[in-house]
Amino acid sequence: MQNILSMSDLSNEEVYQLIKSAMSYKSGQKTSIGKDKFAVNLFFENSTRTKSSFQVAEMNVGMKEINFEASTSSISKGESLYDTVKTLESIGASVAVIRHSKDRYYDELINDDMNIHIINGGDGTGQHPSQSLLDLMTIYEKFGKFEGLKVGIIGDLRHSRVAHSNAEILTRLGSEVSFGGIDEWYSDEFAEIGDHKDVDQLCREMDVIMLLRVQHERLTSNESKKFKKEEYAQEYGINTRRVELMKDEAIIMHPAPVNRDVEIASDVVECDKSVIFQQMTNGVYMRMAMIEAVLEGDKVNDLINSEYKVISK
Repeated sequence: MQNILSMSDLSNEEVYQLIKSAMSYKSGQKTSIGKDKFAVNLFFENSTRTKSSFQVAEMNVGMKEINFEASTSSISKGESLYDTVKTLESIGASVAVIRHSKDRYYDELINDDMNIHIINGGDGTGQHPSQSLLDLMTIYEKFGKFEGLKVGIIGDLRHSRVAHSNAEILTRLGSEVSFGGIDEWYSDEFAEIGDHKDVDQLCREMDVIMLLRVQHERLTSNESKKFKKEEYAQEYGINTRRVELMKDEAIIMHPAPVNRDVEIASDVVECDKSVIFQQMTNGVYMRMAMIEAVLEGDKVNDLINSEYKVISK
C-alpha cells in the first residue's frame, strides 16, 4: 500500500490484514518501523480525534512529527496543495496525513513525481478510511465477523464521509446495511445499498446502530433554518427507550464529535451498549497499522539498499 485514500482502493484481504495488525498493537506488540522518519499532518478542517490519534500513532511507531498549521502556512499566500506537499516531501517527510474540504483532493497528488505516502484523513463529503477501518476493528472485536451482521446507519447521510466509507465496505464484507434519518438525506446512492427504515425498527433489528453527527457546517442555509434539534432528537435520536428496544448483544457506535441530546441522548453516550470511546482507543492502533502498511515498502527498499552497499564494497 503506497497510499491509503479510499476504502474502495483496499481489497477485503487488505482490510482484514489491517484489522489483524491493529489488534496486535492493541495486545502489546511494539514496532519501530517509523524510526528516523518524519510525518506531517495537514489538516485544513478542524479535528480532535483524527489528528490527535494520528499524532500518537506516529509517535508509537517511532516517527517524528513536522509541525504544520494551515493558518500559518504558505497556503495563505497562494501556494497550491501540491506544492505544499512536494515541499514537505523535499525536506524529508515520509508520510503526509491530509484532511481537506475538497472531495478527492488527493487526485492531484498521486503521480510518479510524488514520493511521499499519502493517508487520507477525510476529503470533503467523500471518504474517511481511517475512521471506517477503526469502526471495522471495533465491530470485529465484538462479533468476530462481518458476514450476516445487520448494521443501521442513522443520521446525516448526505454530508457524511463516514457513511459513504462504511456503507460501501460493510456491504462488500457481507453485512446487511440499512439507513435511517431525514428522508431527504437518503439519496439514490444509499438506496442501491439498503432500505430506509424507521429508527424504532432499526433498533429492534440491527446488530450495530451507527450514528452520524448532524454536520451543521455543511448544511445549506435552508436546511439550517428548518433544522430543530429537539424535533430531530425525538424523531431520529437514540435515547433510553430506544436502547431498550435493541438486541442484548447490539452495540451503539458514533464517529464523534457527539452532539449530545441531538443524535444521541447524553445518558446513552456511555451506556453498556455504547462503544464510542472504545472506537477512539482503537483509532490509535488502527492508524499505527495504516502507517506500518504504507511504510512497509520503504522498509524493503532500505533493506535492499543496505544489502547493495555491502555487496558493492
